[in-house]
Parts: sequence; structure tokens; C-alpha cells
Amino acid sequence: MLLRICLIIAILGGGGVIAVNFVMVKKSIETTVTQRDTEQKAKEAAQKERDNTKTKLNATSNTLVTTTVKLTQTQSQLNAANGKVADLETQTKDLTGKLTAAENKRDEFQAQLAKWEQLHLTPPDVIQLQADLKKATFALAGVSNENKIVLAKVEDLQRELDRLRPNSDTVVEPPGLKGSVVAVDPKYDFVVLNIGKDKGVVPDGVMMIARAGVLIGKVQISRVENTECVANILPAWRHGDVMEGDQVLD
Repeated sequence: MLLRICLIIAILGGGGVIAVNFVMVKKSIETTVTQRDTEQKAKEAAQKERDNTKTKLNATSNTLVTTTVKLTQTQSQLNAANGKVADLETQTKDLTGKLTAAENKRDEFQAQLAKWEQLHLTPPDVIQLQADLKKATFALAGVSNENKIVLAKVEDLQRELDRLRPNSDTVVEPPGLKGSVVAVDPKYDFVVLNIGKDKGVVPDGVMMIARAGVLIGKVQISRVENTECVANILPAWRHGDVMEGDQVLD
């Protein structure tokens, strides 16, 4: 009987422990479930906020790209507009300059016209006077050229006559004087010799030009320097072209 009573008490005690443990476990489970649900809701809210932020970021990025494209287009249009303005300014300056020049020319013509009007001349009269003046100028130029040619021929003939005419005052260069031609000007028929005052050369003297023992021509001294002299080639005595290196003798 006592054993049964003890057994019953033990069973009842174990049941109480089980009941207490069940209550505690149930409470712990409920707490865990509540925390899980709370965390799940928080996670879902965070994910939703992240998705919203991502959507806004994408929208902002698209807006930025669009704005950048528009800004680039606007800058290009601005540059084109500035270029057109610069071109227009340049054209304006050119036109202003041309207008000023035209106005100055107009004023000049008006002043000239006023002078002609004072002389009681009509435009046809002025044109005829200009034509007559041009003809007279051409005619005068022709006469002047003819006079120059005639004078040049007279001077040439006079020089040739003076060279060929016997003259008791003929200049004589020092005996045995020798040299060579160092320069020739075929256009004006003169030569430069490597003899001068240091060798006793005097102006107006006549010397012979030879090459390899053959007479090429004669020259007349026209100007004498210390170590060089200039001589004119005498046409009447020319037997060939004078060249640098030709020998000159008295």
C-alpha cells in the first residue's frame, strides 16, 4: 500500500514536471516564433526599401544620362551659334570697311567732279582730254626713246672716231706692262685687269688682249685702282670673245 502510494506520488510529481516543462517550452516556442516573424517582417521591409532605392537610383541614373545628352547637344548648339555670331561679326566688319572705302571713293569722285564743273567741262570732254593726253604721252615716250637711241649711236661713233683718229697726245702705258683678265662683262663690253697704279697703269691707255699667242682684241683703260683697272673693249679690234685668264700686254 505504501509502495502504491509512493508510486502514485512519483507519477504525479513527474506529470507536474512535464506540465511545467511543457508550459516553459511552449512559451519559448511562442517567443521564438514571434522573433522570427518580426525578423521576417523587418527583412521584407528592408528588401522592399532596397528595391525602392534601386528603382529610384535607376531612374536617377537614366535622368542623369538624358540630362548629359541634352547638355552636350545644348553645348554643341551654343558653339555653333557662337561660330555664326563670329562669322557675322567678321562679315559686318568687312562690309563696314567696304562701305567706308566706297564712301571715300564717292567723296573723291564728287570732289573731282566739282573741280571739272568749275572748268565748265562735261564728262565727255574729260574723257577726250584723257585720251589725247594718253596719245601725247605715248608719242613723247616714242620720241624720247628714239632720241636716246640716236644719242647712244652718236656717242658710240664719237668714241670710235676718237679711238681711230691719230692723236699726238696718245697715252702710252709703261713698256713691258703685262697682266691678265680677271672678269668680263659681255653686256657692257668691259673687262677687269689685275694690274693697276702699282704697275704704273694710267687711264686712256690701249693694251692688247691675247690668248695662246693669238690677238683677241684691244682694250682702252677707263678707270684705274691701286691693284686693278677697268678697260673698255674696242669693237674695231675685236677678233673673238674675251675670256677670263686671257693675257693683256702693252
